Amino acid sequence: MDFGVVIQANPPAARTISLAKKAEEHKFTNFWTYDSHILWQEPYVLYSLILDATKRIKVGPMVTNPATRDLTVTASTYATLNHHFGNRTICGIGRGDSALRVLNKKPVTLREFRESIGTIRELANSRSVEINGSEIRFPWSQDSQLDVWVAAYGPKALAIAGETGDGFILQCGDVEIAEWMIKTVRDAAEAAGRNPDDVAFCVAAPFYVTDGTEEGYRHAIEQCRWFGGMVGNHVADIVERYGADGTVPKALTDYIKNREGYDYNDHGRSGNSHVDFVPDEIVERFCVIGTAEQHAEKLEQYRKLGVTQFAGYLDHDNKEETLRVYGESLIPQFTERLQAKS
Repeated sequence: MDFGVVIQANPPAARTISLAKKAEEHKFTNFWTYDSHILWQEPYVLYSLILDATKRIKVGPMVTNPATRDLTVTASTYATLNHHFGNRTICGIGRGDSALRVLNKKPVTLREFRESIGTIRELANSRSVEINGSEIRFPWSQDSQLDVWVAAYGPKALAIAGETGDGFILQCGDVEIAEWMIKTVRDAAEAAGRNPDDVAFCVAAPFYVTDGTEEGYRHAIEQCRWFGGMVGNHVADIVERYGADGTVPKALTDYIKNREGYDYNDHGRSGNSHVDFVPDEIVERFCVIGTAEQHAEKLEQYRKLGVTQFAGYLDHDNKEETLRVYGESLIPQFTERLQAKS
């Protein structure tokens, strides 16, 4: 299983670059950022700086959307970074949340979402695609390689992930929900004639390593409560579309009954004022919180479900220590160890 880090692109850029270098030092394979250009700094500018300062780690958004930029601009950006830095990018993509809602816009339609995945992937992989009746490609791009991982929650978006995505991103660490969604994506891939084993599965959730004390654990819960509010935005959309008694697990829908609204000015921030509806149980289920041993137990559950990458949100006050513990203790437990002599 691979490991990634997810952060907000807050200024200064030097801090973001420093965390990326630290993540690489501790053997994380991916460094993901939010892509919400009003709330945070433009990620693709930061990616060029990170790639220049590192040697191995891959960068990408968790997640971009089809509406903020023209699809050909997005694809060209990836192809350019790959040309210069040797295919070290990855594209996480969803229908659009904070980047669009801050501007009072709605997520793109499912049809637009599906089409965007193909357009970005073909162009960014040095292939041609039909646009407005013409065959379009980048004449300067020859060997670019880009995987497109699809972020989804609802049944129809999950089907798109299975039918078209190189990978699936679940932004929620609940094991029960992960099991249901991974099966849904795998079933959709198989129904589309694809080998489900060819689809990567990424669980993304806040991760916070504690010192084993009750006080430390309670502090971590408060640091990560924001995530339940963020996930609640997507759940509210699903409930509006499918109802609370549909095919979506009740573990995902029940907790938003007392949700009264959401302020995107505090999107993804610890200690914000509009996540009181999120109970401790949801924080514990949706995140990975506790001692290194407790992290290992939950990571093993992910591994058994077929998760190929765990990506931890680092939007809390314990960044360096969490990276250190993972690099020294947890990542070695879940990666292949080669023998010098056999």
